[in-house]
Amino acid sequence: MAGKNSLLYLFDRPTEPIFMKKGEDNVSFDVPPDYLIDRYKPLASDLQTRFPGDVTVPVTKLNNLPDLSIPLALGRSQPFSLFNPYHSKMASKLIEYFMAAKNVDELLSLSVYCRDRVNPHMFIYALSVAMVHRPDTRNLTLPSHAEMFPKIYMDSSVLSRAREEATVVQPGSRTPVEIPHDYTANHLDQEHRLSYFREDIGINLHHWHWHLVYPFDGPTNVVNKDRRGELFYYMHQQIIARYNMERLSNDMNRVSRLVNWREPIVEGYFPKLDSVVANRTWPSRHPNSTLNNLSREVEQISFDIEDLERWRDRLFTAIHSGFIISINGEQVRLTETGGIDVLGNLIESSILSQNPALYGSLHNFGHNAIAYIHDPDNRYLENFGVMGDSATAMRDPIFYRWHAYIDEIFQEFKSTIPPYNVQNLTFENVRVQSVEVSAAGVPRNQLMTFWQQSDVELSRGLDFVPRGSVFARFTHLQHTPYSYNIVIENNGNQRTGTIRIFIAPKFDERGLPILYREQRKLFVELDRFSQSLKRGRNEISRSSLSSSVTIPHEATYRNLDSNTSAPNSEGAAAFNFCGCGWPQNMLIPKGNAEGLQCQLFVMVTNGSVDQVEQPSSNNSGGAQCDDASSYCGLRNARYPDSRAMGYPFDRPARDGVNTLQQFLTPNMGAQDVRIRFTNRTVSVRNAANN
Repeated sequence: MAGKNSLLYLFDRPTEPIFMKKGEDNVSFDVPPDYLIDRYKPLASDLQTRFPGDVTVPVTKLNNLPDLSIPLALGRSQPFSLFNPYHSKMASKLIEYFMAAKNVDELLSLSVYCRDRVNPHMFIYALSVAMVHRPDTRNLTLPSHAEMFPKIYMDSSVLSRAREEATVVQPGSRTPVEIPHDYTANHLDQEHRLSYFREDIGINLHHWHWHLVYPFDGPTNVVNKDRRGELFYYMHQQIIARYNMERLSNDMNRVSRLVNWREPIVEGYFPKLDSVVANRTWPSRHPNSTLNNLSREVEQISFDIEDLERWRDRLFTAIHSGFIISINGEQVRLTETGGIDVLGNLIESSILSQNPALYGSLHNFGHNAIAYIHDPDNRYLENFGVMGDSATAMRDPIFYRWHAYIDEIFQEFKSTIPPYNVQNLTFENVRVQSVEVSAAGVPRNQLMTFWQQSDVELSRGLDFVPRGSVFARFTHLQHTPYSYNIVIENNGNQRTGTIRIFIAPKFDERGLPILYREQRKLFVELDRFSQSLKRGRNEISRSSLSSSVTIPHEATYRNLDSNTSAPNSEGAAAFNFCGCGWPQNMLIPKGNAEGLQCQLFVMVTNGSVDQVEQPSSNNSGGAQCDDASSYCGLRNARYPDSRAMGYPFDRPARDGVNTLQQFLTPNMGAQDVRIRFTNRTVSVRNAANN
């Protein structure tokens, strides 16, 4: 019987054949001859002699193998896109097979059989989704996607130099290969000022991992999570808010929504990435490209721009009518609390959409229209661009324009529901007396950002080269850790409060104060946590490293083999689900040399009202995973806050509120802070001291 840890070797060097040695332990699978692909079956005995492992993993031959005709419709050398319905149905079928395996041994055997037959990207995605959701494997720590497929996270020239380093230099003597700080464009392209954000490895890993935990297609028990549609809205809304703060930090206007789908798209993007399976570069989008009707027979995707416009119009009609029409022709009310969840699943759309025939798939097909903008009818046999992959989409400036438009649809719905009145916002007998932030060596109410170098392990994704660690060194944004110092007066009995912390810019592009109606959309959630409040004065200190939004820096940029929890531990399970989270190094925006002027907002709400009763049948298999619950929820549980996501900024304000100060109630506090960017670079060896 093979241990469940053996499954992890399937993620090692995804395009190398299964019979080759895996991992630093030189593990080999005892592959049944019938499991080999036709090319290698005649060589079965020779392969066992040529590729012996130091450790052999037994593989039980299954009597009944599943029909792989649907997943095999996508060739191994073809690109895989979740946004393509044809591809997502293939992946869904594979996930279904992996989820149906009776035990770990059967899952291992099935995975070994599929690995060299199925498209590598689809295989890794489907097996990852299954392992995150199966009770018997969710305590295993999945490798970083950037380690498995480094080509989609960094400049292609880095991989060539890494291969040379691995081939020529012995392990232990190898030096990291440095990723250029600017390799996709230069200062002539204004949008390139944001490349440190858009091309950050951790941010792109977050987007990939979020869609891993919240797939929009697959078995219903995998897709149908609590408030899934609302979380799709909120997570992406927060991305746009964060991106706008970065734009203001760089003296740029807020992102312009992609409203007119028939006008040229001003922004171009040249990714400088290679595809590991298709052996060609990712297509570029030239400036002033125009969306066209899509007709891609090979990918079985065909639609017109008019289809997107019809779906959009139907969504707005539903929003202002207060209901959607279900697939059965019934009216489904868009209620004050549940309407946003219905819309989220409708707009994306997931298999939870209540009428995909009528409302279509606006979000996903918008991604497709942009991804194929360079070759909409396949006349040049070009693959999709970066907008076609959840691991690369956030690199492209157009991602933010598209999602700014998608967010506007959600905001339209929010404008139709009643604003919060004072009673909805107050916490009786609780008052926030003061708020400040402090950091070592930094003036009070100032935050400091700088550049930092980190290493990412590449050897797991470098196929057909000698073993041993090979690192890429990249430069990313970082900030000095800080603490929130909050004083709360509780004039009632001891109780539990929920402390909600947000930050937003104070001034707009013109240097004028931002009115509340716009500022509320720019508030970025920094933390949310429960706090016991004794009667009287409560002095609370909370580290930025404890944020409910982020995962630790070490979890994003870790060496799986040397920096993990024990394989069967609760900590390992926590990474699998809470590996879904915003990277800690990007918690706050870059700011600028003068100090970007922001407003820090703190609110205390009634914990007894906020609390969500979790099902007693919750079989999560250990402690709850809540490292990054704000954007990713809880593993196998309900979302841990009864309030609307983004509360209290998710709705327009009550009458008479034009500024944040007018919005405040006694249980809220605001503090002016500055975010100062120092433009210094901290090396790897000195990073721990900053």
